[in-house]
Amino acid sequence: MSQSTSTTESNPFTKPGFIIAAALVVALIAATVVIFLLPKGQGNAQAAPSPAESGSSATSSPGASAVAGKSVCGLPGSKETALGAAPKSKWELLGSTAVPTEPSTVGPGTVGTDGLRSCFAQSPTGALYATANIWASSFNGYAKQVYLRLAADSPTRDKAVQAIQEGKDVGGTSPKVQFAGFIIHSYTPTAAVVELAFKSADGGYGAISTSLLWEGGDWKLDMPAAGGGAVRPISDLSSFIPWAGV
Repeated sequence: MSQSTSTTESNPFTKPGFIIAAALVVALIAATVVIFLLPKGQGNAQAAPSPAESGSSATSSPGASAVAGKSVCGLPGSKETALGAAPKSKWELLGSTAVPTEPSTVGPGTVGTDGLRSCFAQSPTGALYATANIWASSFNGYAKQVYLRLAADSPTRDKAVQAIQEGKDVGGTSPKVQFAGFIIHSYTPTAAVVELAFKSADGGYGAISTSLLWEGGDWKLDMPAAGGGAVRPISDLSSFIPWAGV
């Protein structure tokens, strides 16, 4: 047996590291996606999936030339279409996960009585903040609320809502992770594809690509019909813009 093979087999991060809440899986009812995390410096980083590979309707959504406006809670939009550097973010804990917050400019502009965060600016930074807050909510006990209130209208969302109404568990297991970086693969005022890198408590890295649609004056999760193919292990943050609150 070669040395590289032996190292791989003995490496705990090449085995299932944690389970993500079921927002991006095909079964939608108590199903989960297992992420294989690699420690920094081990293995080969995979190339980021292109928007076409995400299986989302976000990249083909009409209205790419639409002008950004105010969000449902009055946050101003932006003419920007890219984000080449990390925003200077304020962070606070949502459960065990640090999330970005600029409630008067980027969002969340609304925090419900149950603690669910919503209403983000129609801008690349707003899409980034929305993605981070959606996933942190899913990881920290708000999976059902994400399905019900933060997902865009689609047959996939309808199935999830039906499962919730039938009393089925859609919560998944909450991983202990912190956001570590991002890539905005595509952006228009009506649709965005944002990939977040995260770091586990054991030091491994993973990444998840998320499609968003601008619907009802806010960024909503565009739930894919065929599961979470964009979940991938990464060895380091070399292809991401570093961005972290912890």
